[in-house]
Amino acid sequence: MKTRYDELTEKVIEYHKEHPEVWTMFVQYTFELINRGFKHYSAKGIFERVRWEADLKYGEGNFKVNNNYSAFYARAFMQKYPKHAGFFRLREQISKKEDAVCRPELTPDDFPYI
Repeated sequence: MKTRYDELTEKVIEYHKEHPEVWTMFVQYTFELINRGFKHYSAKGIFERVRWEADLKYGEGNFKVNNNYSAFYARAFMQKYPKHAGFFRLREQISKKEDAVCRPELTPDDFPYI
């Protein structure tokens, strides 16, 4: 049976193939913090910087960075750079216990603005 985690993993892999520059930026900004002496930091904080830099480079709204992927990037970073295991504090991925939702990802257009 397919889980929500399986769905998210597939989407992260697809996204990474389309936007490898996100990984490059994620690694660069993480190492900037490590090199400044940070022992821990938020993967979502790194993602916000990636979003900021991408908007400056590509124009607002032309480059989407999904917050759902930050945990996957954090885990991938610590797997690739085991010397820095623990830099990102991780939670249990409850999506491994949830059934797949089998629906498209929501976008900002799915939410009304006032």
